[in-house]
Amino acid sequence: MTIEDPRAALLDAGERLIAERGVDVPLREIAAAAGQRNNSAVHYYFDSRGGLIEAIVERRMNWLEERRMGLLAHYETEGAAHEIRTLVAMLAAPILELMGAQRVTHYGRFLEVVRAHPVIADARRLAGADRAAVRIIAVRLDAALPQLPPRRRRQRLETMATVMFALIADYERALEAGARTADPDGDAAEIIDMIVAMLTVPVREATPGGA
Repeated sequence: MTIEDPRAALLDAGERLIAERGVDVPLREIAAAAGQRNNSAVHYYFDSRGGLIEAIVERRMNWLEERRMGLLAHYETEGAAHEIRTLVAMLAAPILELMGAQRVTHYGRFLEVVRAHPVIADARRLAGADRAAVRIIAVRLDAALPQLPPRRRRQRLETMATVMFALIADYERALEAGARTADPDGDAAEIIDMIVAMLTVPVREATPGGA
């Protein structure tokens, strides 16, 4: 079998196998799944397991950043670019769009698996917190939640990426198992609604005795 782009094949295989079997899946198995006879192919192209993980994240983030920038421009013209549901949609919907745009089926599960890996450091980096579009959206989300005390607001925004990854990962698993039929618009709306609910639920006042 001829591999036209061995690096891309390794990225695809790494994303799928890490999503399915965990971050410690043997690198030789990733190489074999990518059609590589050389067991050291991952080291050759990416230096290490951490290098492979970073490359998988970076590849998807490039597409996501471009898409989110386009959405920001679109919603700016519509005057909706500061609404909380629109802001959440700009974070979550593009990840779901990957399934249709590039037939990506394992990225949500991959993100869920690698979010605690040392090479990533935290979920915010996986969510693209170092990218301009995500920084803009994050600042606007913070401003869109004035009803929350600063500590609660910060806590919820930091937790949002983890919740988003878990919801999308569960969605991927349900589709793969045939437990649900894909409804791209409806499914995206449901996931966005759940994230918005998590961000906006009123803070419960402490009761005497901590009950």
